[in-house]
Amino acid sequence: MLADNDFVHVFSFDFSKAFDTVRHVSLTSKLAQLALPDNIYNWVVDFLENHAHCTRYAGLVSAIAVIKASVIQGSAIRPAAYAVTGADLRRNLNHRNRIFKFADDTYLVVPAVATGTCQNEIEHIQAWAAANNLTLNRDKTKEIVFSARSKVALPPPRSDIERVSSLRVLGVIY
Repeated sequence: MLADNDFVHVFSFDFSKAFDTVRHVSLTSKLAQLALPDNIYNWVVDFLENHAHCTRYAGLVSAIAVIKASVIQGSAIRPAAYAVTGADLRRNLNHRNRIFKFADDTYLVVPAVATGTCQNEIEHIQAWAAANNLTLNRDKTKEIVFSARSKVALPPPRSDIERVSSLRVLGVIY
């Protein structure tokens, strides 16, 4: 993208407790749309159903609460469950914009020629998150702007997302 643009925005989005908020009904609905063998689909549904929680403290036991969201921490399907949940998150407007996802890390890449679409794309991601029981953590969401040339006028920083000079992506600092 930098070969054809003066600069490129990269937004790194953080979803609060992404793995813990996956709704079972949403996940199974999205799984039903995949070409999975029935026995695999039924196994996942059975795995998610009938989980409950109660707390015992000082000899008292709380009411039983049915768990309708979250995938058990440490379970093998947890990353796949989030991947299925996030599979329908796509760019909203410009064909030049790109979204990259890995586990619960999501990145929006917008070239200079599409700078005007940033706000709409961010609102689209926030709406998608809300529809999927996720909360966009604005304090941990960051923007970095890359430029191949040193004397390029960059757009002003956004007031709602911190612009940083380095960004850690999958353990690599850029």
